[in-house]
Amino acid sequence: MLKGELKSILKNRKMLIAIIAVLFVPVLYAGMLLWAFWDPYDRLSDLPVAIVNADKGADYEGNQLDVGREVTDKLLESKEFDFIEMDPEEGEKALDGHEVYMLIEFPSNFSEHATTLLDDQPEKLAIEYRPNEGMNFLSGQIGETAMEKIRAEVNEQIISVYSEQLFDAIAEMGDGFGDAAEGAGEIQSGAQDLHSGASDLKGYLEQLAGGSLTLVDGTDRLVSGAAEAAQGAGKLNEGLGTLSDGAGQLQAGAGTAADGAAVLKSGIDEYTAGVSRLKSGIAEANGKDGELVGALGQLKAGAGQVDGSVGELQNGAGQVQAGVEALSGQLAPILETLPAEQKAQLAGALEQLKQGSGAVAGGLSSLKQGTGSLSAGLADAESGAGQLAAARQQILAGAEELDGSSGKLKQGASDLAAGNATLSGKLGELAAGIQSAREGSQTLSSGLGALVEGSGQLKAGTSELAQKSGELAQGSGQLVSGTQELADGSGTLQEKLADANGEAGKVKANDQTLEMASSPVDVEKASIDHVPNYGTGFTPYFLSLGLFVGALLITIVFPLVEPAVKPVNGWRWAGSKIAILAVVGLVQSIAAVAVVILALGLDAVEPGWLFLSAVITSYTFLAIIQFLVSSMGDPGRFIAIVLLVLQLTTSAGTFPLELIPEPLQWLNAGLPMTYSVQAFKASISSGNSELALFNNGILLAFMAGALVLTIVYFTVLFKRRYSKLAEA
Repeated sequence: MLKGELKSILKNRKMLIAIIAVLFVPVLYAGMLLWAFWDPYDRLSDLPVAIVNADKGADYEGNQLDVGREVTDKLLESKEFDFIEMDPEEGEKALDGHEVYMLIEFPSNFSEHATTLLDDQPEKLAIEYRPNEGMNFLSGQIGETAMEKIRAEVNEQIISVYSEQLFDAIAEMGDGFGDAAEGAGEIQSGAQDLHSGASDLKGYLEQLAGGSLTLVDGTDRLVSGAAEAAQGAGKLNEGLGTLSDGAGQLQAGAGTAADGAAVLKSGIDEYTAGVSRLKSGIAEANGKDGELVGALGQLKAGAGQVDGSVGELQNGAGQVQAGVEALSGQLAPILETLPAEQKAQLAGALEQLKQGSGAVAGGLSSLKQGTGSLSAGLADAESGAGQLAAARQQILAGAEELDGSSGKLKQGASDLAAGNATLSGKLGELAAGIQSAREGSQTLSSGLGALVEGSGQLKAGTSELAQKSGELAQGSGQLVSGTQELADGSGTLQEKLADANGEAGKVKANDQTLEMASSPVDVEKASIDHVPNYGTGFTPYFLSLGLFVGALLITIVFPLVEPAVKPVNGWRWAGSKIAILAVVGLVQSIAAVAVVILALGLDAVEPGWLFLSAVITSYTFLAIIQFLVSSMGDPGRFIAIVLLVLQLTTSAGTFPLELIPEPLQWLNAGLPMTYSVQAFKASISSGNSELALFNNGILLAFMAGALVLTIVYFTVLFKRRYSKLAEA
């Protein structure tokens, strides 16, 4: 029967030509479709796209900023599309006239908006993108992917510009710390001088206190002598000899008082000189305090501006991150309609944006905390410097009061010294006036009474002077301690400001730093079971489609039921038909795979498994279609076409299974093309022999089931047609 079938085909030229033509149907389907869609992204440079740069540029920090021009030049150099620079009118005309697939326009305020980041109401940079989706929908989708890259590049440039300004501000702040450290060093030097002067003043005041005690002793003796003189005056008339002795003693006491007054005058002179130096040192320190408070105020204002700027940057980063999230949500329904690879690329780009914006937001949050801490520290430093200046103002007021009082003290000491000197000289004349004294003894007694009273007052005054001198000496000790603390504190301030200057100096704004700040994240793609292009990815799908269509068309040109010779039995009848279809399936599968590998350049990981899977797939489809058409005729062909449509939608050859409607997902496991697609993927991309063996095994099960049903049908048909004829 097989021999008869072959002779029938060879004798019937129309059938022979038709069968030969059908043999190459899978080649036409798979080959032409794969050739057309093999790698469309490799020819994006031929896709015309208009660029309109209306950006007028802007001035930023004394530098000319022209973002639109820079981006336009980079796009023209990239050759990613066939970019054509046009003016606005030409661009609109080309887009409406279907001369370009899309138009990208940078508005006139593009660069101007790039300078508003630190303003109270910053303006976003807007790129106008207008695809002609009616001309080709996929070109618009491809353009959206390109726009994401353009937006990322613009963001990188803008962030780089602002990062450079931020690093410059940090460097200027570091210079301010250095100047403040120098000022603190001068304060420390002045504080050391003040401490030295206070120490000298303490010594002088201690000497003054000692001299005051000596003066108290002298006044005590003066009071005692005056009392004795008063008593002697009463007895003056009794004896000039006794008066002469008393006069000698009085002269000696007056000499001692003159010496004490001279010592007192010298100590007071030194004390007033020390007070004057103290006042000068404190006044100089107060001048430096004003400079320190001013410098710290400027630092605090600068830190506040930096903190505010960083806060605005952080808010901007949060808005960028929210915008990326919103864009991701808006693109979600569009992603569903894209091919798998394009969807993966777009999803990867979106994820990269999310990660980059998240990293930028996290980095800016850490920087915000640092600038906040710096501003708080400078505020504390300014407050402390203000308190220090106020305290030294009080010290200066006290020193000025001491300086004003010291003149009176010095004048009193001078008068006391002059009086004692005069007293000492006049007591010499007392001896000569003894005779006269006898006559004026009554007057002398009266005067000595007044002297006793005055000496009592002098004693009280010198006692108070001694007490106050002791208190002044004690207070000078506190002054010495305070000036030492001032010197220590100013030294610590200088050290901390120097440390801050060093830390700020570590921030270097070179090209690598700016690149890292503007684009901190790189995405490294490491594919598993790499698919180099669309053609390789679609080969399992189109190859399965071509083999199914080839199997379907053979039923039109080759009779699947009518025998060439009278059949002997049912299974031989079925076997003759199956054998012819086996030859057809073998030729179809080998020809299709050979064209895909040799003509289109498919690089299969396991070419042996690819050929074997193609033969098994072709045989499976032929067996199923043979049963349907043999048993039902044209209704069977209709069922085969319906089966083809269901398989094309449920085999996951284009979109992932999870992305198709759930009712269609239920049909996936029950249709043979699902397993042919998986077997081809394992042979072409992954090289997973176990997976290829498993899917081919299921295809063989489909084929075996269809063959059994076909043999059963022919056996039943043989009994119906030829059993009665055999009996007759």
